[in-house]
Amino acid sequence: MAAALGGAVGIERQLKDQPAGFRTHILVALGACLFTVVGTFGFQAYTGGTDTHRIQADLTRVASQVVVGIGFLGGGAILRHGATVKGLTTAASLWVTAAIGIAVGIGFFFAATVVSVTSVVTLAFLKPIERKFLDRRVKQEDEGPESLPPD
Repeated sequence: MAAALGGAVGIERQLKDQPAGFRTHILVALGACLFTVVGTFGFQAYTGGTDTHRIQADLTRVASQVVVGIGFLGGGAILRHGATVKGLTTAASLWVTAAIGIAVGIGFFFAATVVSVTSVVTLAFLKPIERKFLDRRVKQEDEGPESLPPD
């Protein structure tokens, strides 16, 4: 499930010819899922036992380290070209794909699916809306207040 959901996000990035595409997003989701499953269930043989010999484990540590690792990977996707910064959306899509993998790993399938669908819709369909409203604001700032229509 992590591969399918991560792949759905990755397909959009691949179609937009971004550096992190289909395979990368699948791998991020799978890795995050596996780290979560292993961190949650992989050490039960070692953390169990009698009450007098029970070992305490913080299961959230694995997820927090996945987030740190993805931040490093996402940082590599961000490039600066003069005054322009590129790759922020791809870095964010890697970050959310890791979160999807973590959610699948702990069994939050519905949340993972909703976030995947919302991510694909955001990436695929909101850019024209963003351009329309952003372009209008930039033009108004460039032209100055005297060129704005009266209130």
